Amino acid sequence: MASKKQTPRDEELSGRKRIRDRLLEIHSEVDQGFIAQRDRADDQVDFWDIYNCKLGGNQYYDGNSKIFVPIVHNAINARKTRFTNQIFPRSGRCVDVIDENGEQPAALMALAEHYVRRAKLRTKIAPAMNKYGDIEGQYNLYVSWASHRRDVCWVETKPADVDGFDSPNEEIEDIHEETIFDEHPEVELIPDSDVLIHPATASTADEAIELGGHVTILRRWTKARLREMIAEGEIVKDEGDRIIKEMRRVESAGRSNTRKELVDAAGIKDKGKYYLGYETWTKLKIDGAMRLCCAYFGGGPTIVLGAKRCKYWCDRQPLISCPVENLGVSKGASLIEPAKEMQYAANDAVNEGMDSATYALLPIIMTDPVKNPKVGSMILDLAAVWETSPNDTKFAQFPALWKDAFQIVAASKSEIYETLGVNPSMVPQQTGRPGAKRNQAEVALEQQVDILTTSDVVTVQEEGVWTPLIERFMEYDAQFRTNDVTIRAFGQMGVRAKMESIPPLQMGRRYEFRWFGVEQARNAAQIQQQIAAINVVRGIPPQLLPGRRLDLVVPVERLIMSAFGPRDAPLVFKDVRDELSHPPDAENDMLAEGFEVPTSPFDNDVKHIQAHLAAMKEQGDPKGVFRVHILNHQMQMAQKAGQAQQQQQGQPGSPGGGGNPGLPGQPRPGAQPAGPRMLRAAPGAIRPDAMPQAGATPMPRKM
Repeated sequence: MASKKQTPRDEELSGRKRIRDRLLEIHSEVDQGFIAQRDRADDQVDFWDIYNCKLGGNQYYDGNSKIFVPIVHNAINARKTRFTNQIFPRSGRCVDVIDENGEQPAALMALAEHYVRRAKLRTKIAPAMNKYGDIEGQYNLYVSWASHRRDVCWVETKPADVDGFDSPNEEIEDIHEETIFDEHPEVELIPDSDVLIHPATASTADEAIELGGHVTILRRWTKARLREMIAEGEIVKDEGDRIIKEMRRVESAGRSNTRKELVDAAGIKDKGKYYLGYETWTKLKIDGAMRLCCAYFGGGPTIVLGAKRCKYWCDRQPLISCPVENLGVSKGASLIEPAKEMQYAANDAVNEGMDSATYALLPIIMTDPVKNPKVGSMILDLAAVWETSPNDTKFAQFPALWKDAFQIVAASKSEIYETLGVNPSMVPQQTGRPGAKRNQAEVALEQQVDILTTSDVVTVQEEGVWTPLIERFMEYDAQFRTNDVTIRAFGQMGVRAKMESIPPLQMGRRYEFRWFGVEQARNAAQIQQQIAAINVVRGIPPQLLPGRRLDLVVPVERLIMSAFGPRDAPLVFKDVRDELSHPPDAENDMLAEGFEVPTSPFDNDVKHIQAHLAAMKEQGDPKGVFRVHILNHQMQMAQKAGQAQQQQQGQPGSPGGGGNPGLPGQPRPGAQPAGPRMLRAAPGAIRPDAMPQAGATPMPRKM
């Protein structure tokens, strides 16, 4: 039975009457939805003012001093620093990939890590996202695929051709030009005031779409962006040209613009023109079935700029939205809301105290004008002489009320830190008795609180943001990536990624991607326990394991991956399947591009050397990669000959190379990480006082 022909993804749908009527209904719902969440958006502007330390109309005291105490600002920055470092561990491994056989394909893992760095998640997205989440109560990321054209040039130096032969004494420079496309995932941080999820009672954005609702992102388009969207066919040309002609700087009444507030806080006055529009993702009935579509609306109630099916093969809307604290609905509450009044009180107290300090620093001189007629000559100066009786003039001091004000500020700071979940491990402050050193129990308690607080927040981010984000990266990669770009960016890793191309329909079945950075940092102590367990089980005789066979490949591979990261681990712990011989012609193509190609122990070295010499004579070797590769083949041939001779002579291996326990170079079976001793630990071992931070249960002990 032939399947029914489906509407192409690039076909314009807004011209169909039934679809257009439905789009106009959605447009009305979008307008009403943004009006309904206007109070939330206005509150978020106040929260951003608190973070940016801007005094506003919420202060009760209006005196001479204009000081803002950055308590909330410091607390949010402390949370941002701790959570970002927990999500991105120092080892550099953030992504875990498992295939259908339970193995970890190193090439895909390295490719995913490349996209993490290319999207600048560690430096650009994660710190800002943590601040957005604490201030607005919501994490909103928009994931797309970027393709930028670059016309690059480079100079290649090669021997001059003299009478058909290469002259080593003469060289010429040849300038090459090439057009390349820099393709990679792109992540955009969206303010919560620009995101509408309808119905609001849905638990997630995807659930809202499944319930017949929609997800809308408020967009501010410049003329250049509108022309680009017209050229790409995202909006209808006639409507696009009309709004470009009528374009002016428009900001609807009551509409919050978080980006503009942040630009103003940075000291930049934005006076550019833009057009206010909506990007809405919803399901429309097409060809008798509900299909995910993207529609663009203009500022007017009847302006439909365009509508098409979802352009992504994964058929997912690109917005990843997750509340910081789940309240059972799609959006969460700001963490600043419970602490804002304490911040305002601290500001009032410090300004009152500083005004009083102004008077406290100036002496009050009391004198009797009848007994002291020369008041005008009493001038404060060095070595001044006052012609008056000391008994007729007295000095008084204004009360130092600023000390009480700073006590109020300190109390407010403690309360705000407790409200925002900032523990002493995040900021340079001390607990315990003033002036007294903290004991071991207090230190262990602080570390345990830090572990619980950090784990709660980063786990929400891992499941709600980072794992869906890395899955979206690889789904877009399966659709948009070209092999040439990957090879140029990754070298041999790109070759392996090319060999293991990911069919898009197998993304959820063949491979499983998840964010591993949180678990990587949390399980540092557990890794040491795994090493100890391996030492135990490797010493158990086989006769004590009836029906069982010990296979340490998986734990050893994961230990190597955790220790060396996804880039170096495949080079330290090699898979024999990755060392299979490649045809010499394929190696010649990569060598001609300047890549260093490693040799395989399964290569026919003589045949490879002959093919490489012929290619080097034909194409030249300006970078020396052919000569280095041929030298590696010659060294490999010598090594194979030496190994064969050693096997014929039957020479035993070096001490420590065997599997028997107790030989030199082998740890004793059952070795466990011992308690603290006055001995130097192994390089890289976790300090005993830092074990709770790595995930172990703190055990206070006597000092």
